[in-house]
Amino acid sequence: MNRERFSLNEISVRGLCTDLLRNLWMILLAAAAMWCVATAWHNLTFEPEYTSSATLVVGVKGQSNAYSSLGVASQMADVYGQVFQSEALREKIREDVGEDVNGTITCSLIEETNLLVLHATSPEPRQAYVYLYSALENYEEVSGQVFSNADLKMVQEPNIPYTPSNTSWMLKNRYLLMVLAAAGMAAVIAFYYVMRFTVKNVKSAESQLDGKIMGVIPYERKEMDLRGRKESKQALILSSPSVSMDYAEAGRRTEARIEYHMRKNSQKVLLVTSVGENEGKSTVAANLALSMSEKHKKVLLVDGDLRKPAQHKIFEIKDESRISLEKVLKEENGWREAVYPGKARGVRELFQFSAAKHPEQCLKEERLEVLLHEWKQEFDYIIIDCSPVMVSADTEVWMSVVDTVLLVVREDWADVRLINDTVDIVRQTGSDFAGFILNAFHREWSGQVGTGRYGSYGAYGETGRKERG
Repeated sequence: MNRERFSLNEISVRGLCTDLLRNLWMILLAAAAMWCVATAWHNLTFEPEYTSSATLVVGVKGQSNAYSSLGVASQMADVYGQVFQSEALREKIREDVGEDVNGTITCSLIEETNLLVLHATSPEPRQAYVYLYSALENYEEVSGQVFSNADLKMVQEPNIPYTPSNTSWMLKNRYLLMVLAAAGMAAVIAFYYVMRFTVKNVKSAESQLDGKIMGVIPYERKEMDLRGRKESKQALILSSPSVSMDYAEAGRRTEARIEYHMRKNSQKVLLVTSVGENEGKSTVAANLALSMSEKHKKVLLVDGDLRKPAQHKIFEIKDESRISLEKVLKEENGWREAVYPGKARGVRELFQFSAAKHPEQCLKEERLEVLLHEWKQEFDYIIIDCSPVMVSADTEVWMSVVDTVLLVVREDWADVRLINDTVDIVRQTGSDFAGFILNAFHREWSGQVGTGRYGSYGAYGETGRKERG
């Protein structure tokens, strides 16, 4: 993936760990898959071997000296292996059992003792036992001339093997392979997180985005009900008593910077949009309107998203019998009778209660210019919440008639290149670009907080990367 530039400051440790936890099922699935592969490979390729063992004590005929026995045992450990593997003994065993026995016999000496351990290994457990038992019965006829003075006594009879004495490499290292597979999948997830060209923290926003950062709205966890479920229907608006102080203050600081920008440039109409869906633009627009109304400003909040309207859900307005924006745009009704009072919140609202059937036919630049002219005469500020740029072309129509545009960017959501392309679209329409609001950004685990332009949430610079061209 091509990137304009890359820095470790663009990576969020918290975001990386969260991404790994979110995809923990993939890591566990990789480990389980490796376990299945190792087991299947073992079952397909494994050739079991069975080992029967017997222990003998070595002595010297006519002597009871332990040191003499030890000397004989050390000599026998080297030679008896060859004796038991000899073709002569194998022929004796074949005559004894009446069949050809496949397998091998090894002989080992227990250190500092006169004990010999014989191991007979064969692909079948019965043959391993028969091979060793017959070898012990017939070895004297072959080895008598080599160790005529040696005396062997049985200490442990040959045992019958019930389980294989060997294992495959895959089965032996199965758990290690599982760990390696899980680590490999975690590395792949981390790689894709790092290479995903999104805004992962405020530092990366400053270096990657083409414009000013007007504010950072911290991530706010929704309240839980008594059963531990999220109150998903309740929006995070400033008038709600459930929002935290940090969240509310961040919203008000952001509004103050935006209002200063608009007042400085003699602007009244603000368009709030985003690149993709679910970035929180509707909630941001609602909170900006509420913050302005707290300063006794006359604010009109317009739900300009004719495809997926959300403002009536945010403010929990279910009176769908009221006039919607669609009818106002079609000149079926006047905007004054469609505006919702909203006296308790100090802000006027023009809702769209359901998706329009033909939204492209409703948005006409001439009609919007007339409405905006009338609204400017009536209100101090007009905030328009419209559809995301990548969803429809409706946003470009709105951009051509508003005073300034605000782009909401959610943490690790939209591609940076698409965000900057959207900024270029804003400038091409001739509208002013106010800047970005970073929405739902988590506090970093590094604890780097301060009292910069964004308040206590973090000490960050104001401007982003130098504008192109």
